[in-house]
Amino acid sequence: MDNQPDIAAGRLPDSAYAENFDDVHPPLDRKAALVEASRCYFCYDAPCIEACPTGIDIPSFIRKISTDNVRGAAQDILDENIMGGACARVCPTEVLCQEACVRNTQEHKPVQIGLLQRYATDALMDEGVHPFNRAEASGKKIAVVGAGPAGLSCAHRLAMHGHDVVVLEAKPKAGGLNEYGIAAYKVPDEFARREVDFILEIGGIEIRNDQALGQNFSLADLRRDYDAVFLGMGQGGVRALGLEGEDLDGVYNAVDFIAELRQSDDLKSLPVGRKVVVIGGGNTAIDIAVQTKRLGAEDVTLVYRRGADAMSATGHEQEFAQVNGVKIKHWAQPRELRGARGRITDVVFEYTQLDGNGRLSGTGDAFSIAADMVFKAIGQTMLPLPQANGGSELLEMDCACIAVNDERQSSLPDVWAGGDCVSVSEDLTVAAVQDGKLAAESINRYLRG
Repeated sequence: MDNQPDIAAGRLPDSAYAENFDDVHPPLDRKAALVEASRCYFCYDAPCIEACPTGIDIPSFIRKISTDNVRGAAQDILDENIMGGACARVCPTEVLCQEACVRNTQEHKPVQIGLLQRYATDALMDEGVHPFNRAEASGKKIAVVGAGPAGLSCAHRLAMHGHDVVVLEAKPKAGGLNEYGIAAYKVPDEFARREVDFILEIGGIEIRNDQALGQNFSLADLRRDYDAVFLGMGQGGVRALGLEGEDLDGVYNAVDFIAELRQSDDLKSLPVGRKVVVIGGGNTAIDIAVQTKRLGAEDVTLVYRRGADAMSATGHEQEFAQVNGVKIKHWAQPRELRGARGRITDVVFEYTQLDGNGRLSGTGDAFSIAADMVFKAIGQTMLPLPQANGGSELLEMDCACIAVNDERQSSLPDVWAGGDCVSVSEDLTVAAVQDGKLAAESINRYLRG
């Protein structure tokens, strides 16, 4: 057996990279947007509004598009979701607003709400005019940890209320998962950076990069120096498989590779295996599988331990992967990572099933898949919070996440949190934006007494 790994860069013609990582959902032009907007029934008590985590008045903004009031439509969207442009690109609308669309009951084809939202928000951003103004300065200063969707949403809303905000971000760039963790073909053309610039146009927000909680500052420092604190640092840890051979060359964390791809100026220079195995069933697993295929991998297999209905990736995402040449194998779990001369050669999987109590169990039957590269995408975890200096109280935790109330206030009266680091949030950009917005409104009430 030839155990030499087949990993190489430049597997495709130069033109293929631009095509493969171009915008996966081309935007609507004016004519198409007007036609699509005309399909909306403008429902009273519309179910699509209830399905939107940020509560955007969807019929209102679509009606404005239908009358060519595109700026008004964008205002409706951004009033509730300042990152409406990113959410229009990355939100699983097929299981949120569009699944609730009443058009489904007649035509099984919902109004394309996501594309209409993008049409409006892109037009406003292209104008170069920020649609919000700051209130009179309050004299208060808030620290926001993390420049991802939750932190940026919180910072913008606080700035609107006249507060000064300092955002402390561990990475060199702001944007969080929109900058580092989303498939490149979903958010191309440096949109994540442009949206951050758009948010900062309101004024009163300072971003300090390369500043990590527990390394450059402590929670006690922030509570001492600021009037309130918002924690939105997401989940920086990656779940391990817990198998022997996990440290073999060729075994990668999917999130790290996606970040490297997102920051690359030359996709042709990224080496990719001829045979790729992805372990996991969420959006990250889908994103890494499709992107390695689009980088030139010949054989990409995604393996998940349960059935298709149990995958956290939506049916739309699963179908997208398969259309792009990814093989999805269900009901199998990894049992051994095998290698030769320090490099991965194949992964042994065991078939799984549900026992009489509905619990997952192995069948004892196994098979192996040859691999030059293996990507772990079985979820992320929150890194342990460092002990606060100066004898400060510890935050109450809910399992591995920060415990918060409905207003996203923690067990400490001057500390709020949102996004992936809290126990009540969903693993969605739009949910993180809502967390930041709710926390900002609560912080504003707290500061104004």
